[in-house]
Amino acid sequence: MNAFSPLLDTAALGCIGLTHIVKGQALLQDVSLSVRPGETLGIVGPNGSGKSTLLKLLSGILAPSAGSVHLAGQPLAQMKRRDVARQLAVVEQQADTSDSITVRDAVELGRTPWLSALAPWSGEDDEIVRQALVDVDLLHLRERHWQTLSGGERQRAHIARALAQRPQILLLDEPTNHLDIQHQLSILGLVKALPVTCVIALHDLNQALECDRLALLHGGRLIALGLPHDVLTPERLLSAFGVHGHWLTDPLDGTRLLRLRAL
Repeated sequence: MNAFSPLLDTAALGCIGLTHIVKGQALLQDVSLSVRPGETLGIVGPNGSGKSTLLKLLSGILAPSAGSVHLAGQPLAQMKRRDVARQLAVVEQQADTSDSITVRDAVELGRTPWLSALAPWSGEDDEIVRQALVDVDLLHLRERHWQTLSGGERQRAHIARALAQRPQILLLDEPTNHLDIQHQLSILGLVKALPVTCVIALHDLNQALECDRLALLHGGRLIALGLPHDVLTPERLLSAFGVHGHWLTDPLDGTRLLRLRAL
């Protein structure tokens, strides 16, 4: 048994030896990690490091070439997709539709795992969808058609759909893409306040500092996992991102921030 295996019994989500190979190229190699219940784990790394691949493997969107994913102690590959969807929601980096639907229609899709012939749509579902729209500041656009939305509005609608799913675990792949700074900060604040376990891939390293822990990927491998200030050392910033970096302290509130410079 892998020495890491016992950690998965108490983890909300985790993986052992996760590997994904496409046309002979390893996009992810031998990644093992566990996500603690209630924590926000940030996934960082340069372009092509395997962040999106890792999230797709953790969610079951992709099947691993080797290794395994465990959700609440159970092998993900052995679970029914409906059961997975009741526990875990995903916001992908590139997700769109050509269907003629409204914002409300898109967000209502998040309730699908909870509906059945014995549990049809109810007033509770209406309220959950309404609250999700409020949380991402889209209630006023609920009747707008999808094709008329901006990229940022679509991104917020995708997040609302995931929130309407009422998951225990939320996986987000660069959720602040296409968002203006006000909505970036709003969405990140919302995610941090949610009573869920969260795994979030981020490009902005200063935004990533708000996570409880960071996993740093480089070349498809996990090269560091721990507290943000321990992971993003000047040496790793140089080797993984190819930039110089040092820490500054904000005189307003004492927060430590990264100052990055090109070589």
